[in-house]
Amino acid sequence: MTEPAQPAQPTESTPSIRYRKNGLTRGVTEELAESMKHGWADTERHALEPVPQAAHTERRRAELSAAFPGELLVVPSGNPKVRANDTDYPFRPSSDYVYLTGDQSQDAVLVLEPTGDSGHRAVLYLRDRSDIESGEFWLDGHGELWDGRRNSLTESERLFGLPCRDVRTVCADLAAATAPVRVLRGHDAGVEETLRDRTTAERDADFEVFLSGMRLVKDEFEIAQLRLACQATARGFEDVVRVLGTDAATPERLIEGTFFVRARLEGNDVGYSTIAAAGPHATTLHWVRNNGQARPGDLLLLDAGVETNELYTADVTRTLPVSGRFTDIQRKVYDAVHAAQEAGIAAVRPGADFRDFHHAAQRELAEHLTAWGLFGDLTADKVYELGLHRRFTLAGTGHMLGIDVHDCAHSRTEEHVDGTLLPGMVLTVEPGLYFQENDLTVPEEYRGIGVRIEDDILVTEDGNENLSADLPRGSEEVEAWLARLRG
Repeated sequence: MTEPAQPAQPTESTPSIRYRKNGLTRGVTEELAESMKHGWADTERHALEPVPQAAHTERRRAELSAAFPGELLVVPSGNPKVRANDTDYPFRPSSDYVYLTGDQSQDAVLVLEPTGDSGHRAVLYLRDRSDIESGEFWLDGHGELWDGRRNSLTESERLFGLPCRDVRTVCADLAAATAPVRVLRGHDAGVEETLRDRTTAERDADFEVFLSGMRLVKDEFEIAQLRLACQATARGFEDVVRVLGTDAATPERLIEGTFFVRARLEGNDVGYSTIAAAGPHATTLHWVRNNGQARPGDLLLLDAGVETNELYTADVTRTLPVSGRFTDIQRKVYDAVHAAQEAGIAAVRPGADFRDFHHAAQRELAEHLTAWGLFGDLTADKVYELGLHRRFTLAGTGHMLGIDVHDCAHSRTEEHVDGTLLPGMVLTVEPGLYFQENDLTVPEEYRGIGVRIEDDILVTEDGNENLSADLPRGSEEVEAWLARLRG
């Protein structure tokens, strides 16, 4: 990673430039500084079309405006976070900011300014092009010669359909505003400090809840993005199968890396840390260390999702026999989980209680566990009533999905888990059974087996659609799929 050249001393014309204490270069000659000001072609783009979701973001902002008349609404994209010293983590903007703008810039802020008619005027504050006259574009480690070209404010106005201002003025503009304020917290400390005396935690929490709830029902653009994410994810799973060894162990990190390649080829990134859990690791629900080996005879639990370039993610899990065929005990456990998932998916329909799919799947698992004699003389009804099955199922059966892998997490409970399903909602159905290696309450043959099957389900007008149906689920279908991909 290279370092920028640095002027001898910071000046008023270069206020944003960072200095590396032990950098190799010290000072810039007047001749070089003057040379760098000239000879650059005009790269302004004039024939830009609005981003595909522009019409949707406009409608979303109108909904937000109607909910908070007369109030100043502030939604930051967020700032980069330091990974080590002067290197940052890859930037990912706040989901609410992307949902309302279609933009993915760092250090940006969406402001809805109240107008006299109870509506709002939306303004996007962004970083403009790097300044050539001051040398910012090449001296600053985050200038455009280092981090890449940015859109001009005029270009951004064409792309996002919003008036755009230089983000360096946002704090002054917010300080001068007089309307009551709500801000999405946790993304921009500078903005929050500017508004510190004019906001309350309670009001801002209500704002966050409303923003999260807006995303419960997906529009056609979002559904199309989730389809793309699921299709790319299916291809990523196929890639993994092709590198999965049948005669020798396959490192979990090779599995993780193989899927990551597909995510970067077809999307922005993985939507969350890939779980590539082989053998007993599959009994750890969020196994992301991925430092083990997938050996023939093991099960591989792969939980992974491609995030599209518009930041919508799939969330899919398959549990695969590394050797190509399930053993008898593996098939027994797998088929029970598959039956539970079938029951859960069947319960997803408009008008159903949100929790219905969870209860349907968990009840099916309780029936199997009871039939296997794991609870003595207790009936399945009693086991389910006492929650004893949860020793082996551990988690809920699913969650909302969208621009976040656990989407709408801050929405109102009465509209979410205590609410009813509506057409356009997308959720995962992912039952599992996890028998820990050291669990002495189960026969030894079960210990170290973990199975989860997860699909992404769209609620339709008359039922549901499995968006990730490209990947097989039944045990025999999985075995045939493995054999076909491996030739």
